Amino acid sequence: MIDFKLPSLGADMEEGTLLQWHVKPGDTVQRGQVVAVVDTSKAAVDVEIWHDGVLAELLVQPGDKVPVGTVLARLLEPGEAAPALAAVPAQPVAAAPVVAAVLPEVKAAVPPQAPPTRHPVSPSARRRAGELGIDPDGVTGTGAQGSVTLADIEAAARARPAPTPAAAAAAAAPAAAPDRQAQMRKAIAAAMGRSKREIPHYYLAETIPMQAATAWLQQHNEGLPVTQRMLPAVLLLKAVALALRRTPELNGFYRDGRFQASVPVHAGVAISLRGGGLVAPAIHDIAAKPLDQLMRELTDLVKRARAGSLRSSEMSDPTITVTNLGDQGAETVFGVIYPPQVALVGFGSILARPWVQDGEVRALPTVRATLAADHRASDGHRGALFLVELRELLQRPQSLAQAFTMPQDQPGATP
Repeated sequence: MIDFKLPSLGADMEEGTLLQWHVKPGDTVQRGQVVAVVDTSKAAVDVEIWHDGVLAELLVQPGDKVPVGTVLARLLEPGEAAPALAAVPAQPVAAAPVVAAVLPEVKAAVPPQAPPTRHPVSPSARRRAGELGIDPDGVTGTGAQGSVTLADIEAAARARPAPTPAAAAAAAAPAAAPDRQAQMRKAIAAAMGRSKREIPHYYLAETIPMQAATAWLQQHNEGLPVTQRMLPAVLLLKAVALALRRTPELNGFYRDGRFQASVPVHAGVAISLRGGGLVAPAIHDIAAKPLDQLMRELTDLVKRARAGSLRSSEMSDPTITVTNLGDQGAETVFGVIYPPQVALVGFGSILARPWVQDGEVRALPTVRATLAADHRASDGHRGALFLVELRELLQRPQSLAQAFTMPQDQPGATP
């Protein structure tokens, strides 16, 4: 029997609310399958299961709020038989006729009840329904297989009769409903406060010339429609992943008093949400993917993050975080490490700055890269080597277009 527990979907998560099960007892499930939707302070997240098996029982019901680590369900491993029910003590022989006489009357008195019907509800629709005070199970769905969509919830809200002045005033009261934005800021503050208390940060910065990278991007994007053009952020992400081959002690987690290196680079990408707030879901195995694929995955990740449709694996396993505030006009960003990670890389705007090249001062595009790292896992010398490698890789953008694999015997790396 395997316990399926509520995973931690980030250092700022202490509890979650189960919104929906996608499975029922008796269903066969496979590793990586989305089986539930859990609401956190930041988003409704599709929770994947990481074992093959048969669902034996559900222990938490939709609407229940439970701490991280709570057992949500139990699985039978492949080939495992369900536990036998305990034997019922035999009744005295004399009581048998009485029982036989009573049972038909009980069955006749209690009419069979049809099982309740529930419509599939998308995570974003269920979250919006909660904000509007609408029961999503009472809304007719227009999505696939009758699923309730965000548009269905908005339509149901518009169809409601106008509230009385008293009801409108009550709804407008600050304490009428939980403020998701305030909850998110509180969760972020708690995680960052813990980070500054527990992690001995050190910071490094490097100004990197981007002339070769921007010229390569311009040539690559020529003739492509706007929706297919590659952004500089993709080159920066790929360069970070490849630079970590030289300094694997920056990629992984600090847990139980020691550093645990990760072989693949799952980079958490800091994404600002509409209305405020921040999430940093992961793009997996960046070093092994070509740039065009990374661009598609980055576009999809940003879209789903802002729609509130992320997967638990994207929230629980980033091995390093990359934040790029260049599109916001910031020249430099010094980030706070997201525990249990041990490093964060920041990029500012790509700007023309004075640069000495071939003995002459020229105005060249440059970017300021910063590293916040954990002194328990590395030191400034190793951090500097990472930034030097990052700089050199960005001078050879054509090499970033290739896919790489991390060797399993990489020094300092563990599977």
